Amino acid sequence: MARISMYVTNWCPYCQQAKRLLESIGVTWKEINIELEGLSRVQLAKITGGHTVPQILINGKTVGGYTDLFGLYQSGQLQTMLELEPSVESDS
Repeated sequence: MARISMYVTNWCPYCQQAKRLLESIGVTWKEINIELEGLSRVQLAKITGGHTVPQILINGKTVGGYTDLFGLYQSGQLQTMLELEPSVESDS
C-alpha cells in the first residue's frame, strides 16, 4: 500500500474534501497540521513544492492539492498510484 501524507490546516475546506475522498476509497494517510506544527508557508513550499493546503504526497512525491487529487481519482490514476483495484461500475 502506498504511503500518503497530507499537509493541512484546521480551517481548510479543501483539506476536508481531500480527507473525505481518501476515506471514501478506504485509504489512510499521515496528517500534518501546519498550524499545530508551526510550519510557515515558506517551509511548506520547501517541503512539498506548494504553499497552499492541502499538499498531498504519495510515496514522497507531491501530487498537489485537492483538485489535483480529485483529477487523479477521476482518471483512475489515483487508484493505480495507491495500488488499489479500480472501481467497477455495474449496469444493474
